[in-house]
Amino acid sequence: MCNMTFEETSGENSIERMDSVSKALEEVITSALPQGCVTVGVYEAAKSLNVDPDNVVLCLLATDEEQVVDVALQIHFTLIQAFCCENDINILRVSNMRRLAEILGGVKPGEEPMDLHCVLVTKSSTCKDPALSKVNRFCRDSRILDQWVPIINLPD
Repeated sequence: MCNMTFEETSGENSIERMDSVSKALEEVITSALPQGCVTVGVYEAAKSLNVDPDNVVLCLLATDEEQVVDVALQIHFTLIQAFCCENDINILRVSNMRRLAEILGGVKPGEEPMDLHCVLVTKSSTCKDPALSKVNRFCRDSRILDQWVPIINLPD
């Protein structure tokens, strides 16, 4: 049962909640990175989901405004979303790919840019992490409100 009031689903409380979830998401990623519990890239994520979907605790699908019209990318997203829903994996759409790249360590000089369109967080000590619990609760509450893939904007 969802304990959100109308005020929490819209208005000021909603903005504060989104900021809180954005910060929690950043904490989840930064704590999972050093443990090797982050998979970056659509192809790599698909391989990981195929091998061990039970190990995935969160799926992030990221785009910038100009990529929203990329049909091939949207097809990939649709397939990944369906797989994640089928396997009870929480999904978030993330805007501000530049900020996501910074959180993931940025692009090293001379290296090819990372494919940030899909990022998976896998089980580790983050499973008992309060930040992950907050993100998971946000995903669950969003599903109750029929928003199956909520969108989070990572602030600069």
